[in-house]
Amino acid sequence: MNKIRQDKKLLFRIKKKDREAFVEAYDLYVDDIYRFIYFKIGREEEAQDITSEVFLKVWNYAQSHELDETKSLRAFIYKTARNSVIDYYRRLKENDVSLDEDIGIVLIDEEQNLLAQAENVSNLKLIKENLSKLKDEYREIILMRFIDDLSFAEIAEITGKTSGNIRVLVFRALQALKEMINDTSVSSRATTRDPGDNL
Repeated sequence: MNKIRQDKKLLFRIKKKDREAFVEAYDLYVDDIYRFIYFKIGREEEAQDITSEVFLKVWNYAQSHELDETKSLRAFIYKTARNSVIDYYRRLKENDVSLDEDIGIVLIDEEQNLLAQAENVSNLKLIKENLSKLKDEYREIILMRFIDDLSFAEIAEITGKTSGNIRVLVFRALQALKEMINDTSVSSRATTRDPGDNL
């Protein structure tokens, strides 16, 4: 079944408080949502806890509010996940918990070829190293677009921006990533040159 049609049917059924539909939606989206959260916080146990919270929030919301059938269920779940990550960092800040600078972002699903998407950049290691150095907004856009394969319309719905703004952000994020990778490549080549090259 077409994913968009499946998403719409699940949304319609969940709107009618259908538990079976919610279980199907969970099975369909849980791995993607976990990966999205893990990329943003870099901690396995916390990512699992937040993923569970996200689906609980979605189900509770469906019980007490009217879900908008014109929207995407997947985008609604991602938006809930995004807000839950923001809440997680807010709680850490309130509790004065220090965060490691390097949260060790790892490309979990390397089959999704970010390299090809980012105009055939050739070194996955460079992507991993530089992705974590991008500003949050750019990193989030790249993750949603290329790792989670969300459409421009879905990302717009999740972030509250227009599809046009998202296209521009994706372009700028890829440009920033490419520049970082190019800078890293140039500096690594410079440091590995034979000292005798200048003689």
